[in-house]
Amino acid sequence: MQFDSTDARLVLGVLVLFIMFAVILAIKIRERRKNSQSLRNRFNAEYDPTMIECGSERNAQAALGAREEPVNALPLRDLGPAEGQRFLTDWQMIQSRFVDHPRASVIEADELVASLMNARGYPVSDFEHRATDVSVNHPRVIQNYRSAHAIAERLAGNDANTEDMRTAMLHYRDLFAELLQVSVAQETAVTV
Repeated sequence: MQFDSTDARLVLGVLVLFIMFAVILAIKIRERRKNSQSLRNRFNAEYDPTMIECGSERNAQAALGAREEPVNALPLRDLGPAEGQRFLTDWQMIQSRFVDHPRASVIEADELVASLMNARGYPVSDFEHRATDVSVNHPRVIQNYRSAHAIAERLAGNDANTEDMRTAMLHYRDLFAELLQVSVAQETAVTV
């Protein structure tokens, strides 16, 4: 069998198409990995549980990406100095009562964090919606928030001990500080 110039051009054309396809596929795979790593870094501790919940990495990426759109549309705002100081004073008061009234302090901390979220512009209709929205801008502390809120809910059934309540206050403190966007100088005032 002989190859003529037409056959050679056809083989060359198929080879070029194959190489182009391979390059495009490699670029797509690289973009997907880059997107995956970006979402993993951005959502931190939320990434793996979302992947388990969604059943696949691709579905988790879609779910996490979908969280960003509504949050980006929210009218989030920074607090003014007086409003920030009022929240900080309220936190310090709640924190100072913890030793004598840990149960009430945890419940008040949960309410204060919800109030702070509302003041910043996050909808506070239900906990899971609130946590999902906050996870977009504060992924580092969202698992702590979920844990603290679960402890606060367990207080209703007397199913939390003092160490649980202390842990909840520490978790609320971390989220509170991040939401309040306190400076390093003020951060020492937000302690448990």
